[in-house]
Amino acid sequence: MLPTRLSLTAALIPCLFSPFCLGQRQTPRDYPGVRANIPGIFVTPVPNQPFSAKLDIVSHEKLPDGSDVVRTSTAHIARTSSGRIYNERRALVPASFKEEPVLLSALIYDPSSRLSISLAPFTRLARETILNQTPTPPPNTVPAKAAPANRFYKEENIGTQPLGALTLRGIRKSRTIPAEMSGTGQEVVVVDEYWYSPDLTIYMIIKHNDPRTGEQIVAVSDVNRHEPDAALFTVPANYKIVDETPTPPMALTPATP
Repeated sequence: MLPTRLSLTAALIPCLFSPFCLGQRQTPRDYPGVRANIPGIFVTPVPNQPFSAKLDIVSHEKLPDGSDVVRTSTAHIARTSSGRIYNERRALVPASFKEEPVLLSALIYDPSSRLSISLAPFTRLARETILNQTPTPPPNTVPAKAAPANRFYKEENIGTQPLGALTLRGIRKSRTIPAEMSGTGQEVVVVDEYWYSPDLTIYMIIKHNDPRTGEQIVAVSDVNRHEPDAALFTVPANYKIVDETPTPPMALTPATP
């Protein structure tokens, strides 16, 4: 069983280092605390690499009283040969829950038309938008840019590991929170790991560990490298489609003298 798939926004929040603050104090900013949203895995919209897969999430959250709360979730992701992507987010549920968690949202994106469709199951709305550029990864779904060199931050390549027929490359980022800022009275080291598949051009495993809040893991499994089911990329018939593409400003016509 996978380790905890926790709230990735909660635990994978990078500690940002302001160049100004670094020059003045050489200490990281205060830790913002646990948040409940988990962005999951960012599926890159690249062509000629079709697949479908399952996303497993496990979250081991440490509570102030010392007890642990274990929650899990699953989701489905896919990409067609043309580069269209499907990504969804489902609810975190107790580890004892054995059914598929309720669908919270889903995203369909077509890079050829730049059409992005956001599905909202509770309202049965499909919000369509033509984007000006390719979507960017949500926070914590890919490694943050390296912070300026300082004694509170360390980044290292941690080699490779097999995952089925794939070979993953790993990066580990460690952030040291000084005792006076950790909230525990002791120095704390927060560790994030990202495992990337060059074959699929996605991060297959994201791990987060913070001694104060617990451990979280998001991992891709059950990879099928054939064309995914076309139904994933179709707006359900009972959804109302809403076009939210901004109207371009009208060109001003010069006044006739």
